[in-house]
Amino acid sequence: MARIDFYVLKQPGELSRQTFACRLAEKAYRLQHTVHIHAGSPTDAKRIDDLLWTFRDGSFVPHHIVGAGTGGLDSAVTIGSDRQSVDPRDLLINLGDEIPVFAKSFARVAELVTSDDESKIQSRKRFADYRSQGHTIETHNV
Repeated sequence: MARIDFYVLKQPGELSRQTFACRLAEKAYRLQHTVHIHAGSPTDAKRIDDLLWTFRDGSFVPHHIVGAGTGGLDSAVTIGSDRQSVDPRDLLINLGDEIPVFAKSFARVAELVTSDDESKIQSRKRFADYRSQGHTIETHNV
């Protein structure tokens, strides 16, 4: 069973989730972990790709969008929005509204929740699904 961490953010908005995802990916990268960020759409994946270059001065997180003509590139951080399988990594950061089918192949999953009502509603559904599957769940208020 995977360890699931729900990070409850005080700030509203998708940009808050995406920026926190960048911070989390950077921390994991510095600890020499591999990460896949699952975005809700191709547009969101591109926005995260851009944010990883700009979210913090002096930050460097090697990354690429899966299937974006990157050939055999193997970055520490990958980004995608497809429901298709991705290679397992150390951490999945899920920014989608649903649990991706491939989440079961990850040892650790991070779910990011903002203070928006819709974000809370969607995250409660995912929380209940994870719990019914028997996963270990931790909640962090940040």
